[in-house]
Amino acid sequence: MMQSATHLLLLLVVLTDFAVLGTSRLSACIRWIAFQGAVLGVLSLLVGGDLAWNAWLLAAGTIIVKAILLPAFLRWAIREASIRRDVEPLVGYLASMLLGGAALGVSFGVAVSMPATVRNALLVPVALVTLIIGLIVLMTRVKAITQVIGYLMLENGVYLFGITLARRVPYLIEAGVLLDVFVGVFIMGIVVFHINREFDSISAANLSTLRES
Repeated sequence: MMQSATHLLLLLVVLTDFAVLGTSRLSACIRWIAFQGAVLGVLSLLVGGDLAWNAWLLAAGTIIVKAILLPAFLRWAIREASIRRDVEPLVGYLASMLLGGAALGVSFGVAVSMPATVRNALLVPVALVTLIIGLIVLMTRVKAITQVIGYLMLENGVYLFGITLARRVPYLIEAGVLLDVFVGVFIMGIVVFHINREFDSISAANLSTLRES
């Protein structure tokens, strides 16, 4: 029963990856990344198989940071910048979906050649495809907020890899990753606000022209 629930949640992670990759609406991207964060919180309990207080604390912290705080911060950023869509991606949405499909195939191919580190064989390829798709979003989208979402997806892939070693790696390391993400997105939000104030646009290309006042 637990194995079936884990497979379902991993499938949902992949579906949210492609949902973010295939949509231009920033509000929808934020909803999907929030949902993915909630799924990761539950997965950390199911995959680790450890119901000790620190496991519950990590799961709760993951959901609070990834599914509530960071999405709320991103929603605030798009309201302040008065934008709704990423209308000028460097790579079109159809081509992005094809790249995502290729990433999915490569991830399963690579995972087969890796030594089995967890009982759930789907965890490693899902972690890989989430990391790669996050990198695709980060590299192919123009709007700074969408790139922040790509950064969050990339970190979610790293988080999934951390779950594969849940019994070996102290939970403090995972908590440190959550803190790093929170600080990173907070800084990116400040940058987004500064870009919008100076240029009336949140294209990441404007980063190269920002100077200290």
